[in-house]
Amino acid sequence: MRLVFAGTPEVAVPALDALIASDRHEVVAVVTRPDAPAGRGRRLVASPVAERAQEAGIEVLKPARPREPEFLDRLRELAPDCCPVVAYGALLPKAALEIPAHGWVNLHFSLLPAWRGAAPVQHAVLAGDEVTGASTFLIEEGLDSGPVYGVVTEQVRPTDTSGDLLTRLAFAGAGLLAATMDGIEDGTLKAVPQPAEGITLAPKIEVADARIDWAAPALRVDRVVRGCAPSPGAWTTFRGERLKIMSVALTPDRAALAPGELAPAKNSVHAGTGSHAVELLWVQPQGKKPMKAADWARGVRIGAGEKLGGA
Repeated sequence: MRLVFAGTPEVAVPALDALIASDRHEVVAVVTRPDAPAGRGRRLVASPVAERAQEAGIEVLKPARPREPEFLDRLRELAPDCCPVVAYGALLPKAALEIPAHGWVNLHFSLLPAWRGAAPVQHAVLAGDEVTGASTFLIEEGLDSGPVYGVVTEQVRPTDTSGDLLTRLAFAGAGLLAATMDGIEDGTLKAVPQPAEGITLAPKIEVADARIDWAAPALRVDRVVRGCAPSPGAWTTFRGERLKIMSVALTPDRAALAPGELAPAKNSVHAGTGSHAVELLWVQPQGKKPMKAADWARGVRIGAGEKLGGA
């Protein structure tokens, strides 16, 4: 099939690579978000998908909005049979959805209908799911509600961050998306409507959502830290300044501390929660680089009874 691939971030690159490598399909163009400012200089930088497409000599389309007439006209000229999508980042209008004969097929990083929305992997970690996965489905005008072509499952490991899990799903999902294109092309794959039960939503995780509630049980604190890593990053406050908590370890045998109470030792520092204490492993003070929590604790000289999470 003639394919126009739509995607933007690094997580979409493995799927693009899998389709470029396919001997059954041709990626005739890529659709991605416009260049965005990045780094200290805030210079405009192309998306990872755009860079990979340019390396492969593939035409890159960067519409500000996919409803633009110029973009729709070019898409019609390209005459794609199907448009595979991975984390493109913009809503597709009906006019665009109607152009390819086999529609737009999205690789979504959950087992639909669970975790429809922008942050399925983060929500899977936050919820303590033991198994998640990826799904390919036909895009329709509802939110991740279209019929499903195929799924692949992935175990959620006890220490997984969202970043860890998403990396594995990106590669597993790349194979699933390529296999879905094959099945659509040879007519062996039919999309199956999603069940009406089991629908959960996964809205974008905002910075406010990533604030740690030290009165919550240790297991919840651990899930927030892992679920919000690497972005937006779990955080708290210490002496009125923001402190990112990058990783913690569950220490159920440790004596209980009051929620947020700090207990520094020679080579470690623990913080109280609503259940047992957790050990802080890596932190990032405001305006500084990440550091070992024990080094941070020595530097700030924590006083008796000082807590995290205050005003």
